[in-house]
Amino acid sequence: MNTLTLKAARVNRGLSVKEVADSVGVTEDTIYRYESGKSSPKISVVVKMVELYGVTISDIDFGEQ
Repeated sequence: MNTLTLKAARVNRGLSVKEVADSVGVTEDTIYRYESGKSSPKISVVVKMVELYGVTISDIDFGEQ
């Protein structure tokens, strides 16, 4: 499987930025920064995101989106 961007993983799961932000405990702006590669999530947030997206950490490309 090819790796997914954070945005692609979110969209594939049918989730809004607000839904993800609320679920992982960060702001919507923070999710946008993660998805644009302007900042990187802490590992605790990554774990919540991959569980929410139904993927593994190795499925996600955390480089610049």
